[in-house]
Amino acid sequence: MKKKSPSKIKVVARKHLTWHTAKAYSLILIGALVQAFAMRLFLIPSKLVSGGISGMSQLINHFTGWPIGLMVLLGNAPLFILGWRFLGGPRFALRTAVSVAAFSLFTDFLVFYLPPTGITDDVILNTLYGGVVLGIGLGLVYRGQGTSGGSDILGRILNHKFGISISHAYLVTDSLVVLSAGFVFGWTLALYALVMIYVSGMAAELASEGSSVYRAAMIITDSSQEVSETILANLGRGVTILEGTGAYTRKGRPVLYCVITHSETHRLKALVQEIDRDAFMVIGHVHEALGEGFKPFV
Repeated sequence: MKKKSPSKIKVVARKHLTWHTAKAYSLILIGALVQAFAMRLFLIPSKLVSGGISGMSQLINHFTGWPIGLMVLLGNAPLFILGWRFLGGPRFALRTAVSVAAFSLFTDFLVFYLPPTGITDDVILNTLYGGVVLGIGLGLVYRGQGTSGGSDILGRILNHKFGISISHAYLVTDSLVVLSAGFVFGWTLALYALVMIYVSGMAAELASEGSSVYRAAMIITDSSQEVSETILANLGRGVTILEGTGAYTRKGRPVLYCVITHSETHRLKALVQEIDRDAFMVIGHVHEALGEGFKPFV
């Protein structure tokens, strides 16, 4: 088999990097636009603060009338240093700068084309739809390996360093802004804002990481060979045979491990039950599955 020359490998790597970078920035720009729509259609008309720098900008805008997008841009400047230190250096700073600049531009630009009263005056609908749309925009920015600046940077640091989920990180970092909104817009709207922030965090997590559609199954059976062959033949899924030892019997026995989709769960259980009704099976959620038969690594 003829090996690729180093020059050809570099060309392929350069093309892959260019495509990956273009895709990342496209996601960031689309995500910033979606966030701006959420602000102008749902959050700003109903006085629901979004938390972070954008939320503080809403409060300042209420008293001064200064453009929200411009204040978001200026308010994020000092936080770039913190983001540079903790979340990836130059690449992070550049992508975050693009995200913040695009969001600021879109937010101030859309004011000329969208109704100032939004779509509806129902605060519950604005809370739910605003949270979902804002979260989708945030998730797209995350997929582009960027952030939206502000308390989002602090939230990502908590997620990156301490494993706190994005939704919980938002509640931690945005509490001060929501508290301030309570004094300005009233506590009813502040409570709705808390719900909106939680919904946006859940939507962001779903949009950035995808739903948990995969399952991992561990099967202990006396018919391990037949079960593994049946899974291969009927589901087309690979099976790994692990060596296990029973704690009570002290006898060695194989343990089958395989990853399937959520829709294949019932078929797997039926196949195993048909072969060995005394089999023991554990099925758990899989956060992400990468490799052959599932998502590619890049």
